Amino acid sequence: MATTQMLSSLKYSDSLTVVGISFCTAVVCECISWILIYRTNSYKSLKFSIDKASKKLETMKTENPTKISNKKSKTKKIDRVETSLKESSRDLSLFKFKSGAVVALVLFVVFGLLNSLFEGKVVAKLPFKPLGIVMKMSHRGLQGDDSTDCSMAFLYFLCSISIRTNLQKFLGFSPPRGAAAAGGLFPMPDPKTN
Repeated sequence: MATTQMLSSLKYSDSLTVVGISFCTAVVCECISWILIYRTNSYKSLKFSIDKASKKLETMKTENPTKISNKKSKTKKIDRVETSLKESSRDLSLFKFKSGAVVALVLFVVFGLLNSLFEGKVVAKLPFKPLGIVMKMSHRGLQGDDSTDCSMAFLYFLCSISIRTNLQKFLGFSPPRGAAAAGGLFPMPDPKTN
């Protein structure tokens, strides 16, 4: 009881509460992802195949063929490796999609809870005057004309993006480097096929 009174008397208590809840939510979401994705053998094999294919593709592209016949066979090999990399990345994205629904549910519940706690309350002051759509997001649900007032939704959005991304990198759960290059679940169309 004394702790909550002390926190409520602090100048930045609301913003610190939102940041703390955002950090806890990111930890819970990464635990859920670890249970449903990262500890499974199929994820590990997909990650290994993506890493292997991206390294192979990188070395193939840096090699310099001398003959024209070698160029044609090399481009065919590169296309095969790129295709397998795209397929593995797509499979990895579909595999992650399953736990994404659970994580989205957790984030939805936490956001609803925070929204009811901090409805119409200024939780932070921005050090700048935001423009256009950013002001609509940062001032969402707040009364008054001060555009430097920041709502819980905007602060939670910024914190959850930055904390979860950095937490994934720290824990080693960031996507394999070849997966981002291959396009993920919805890859760009291949210009060679047109």
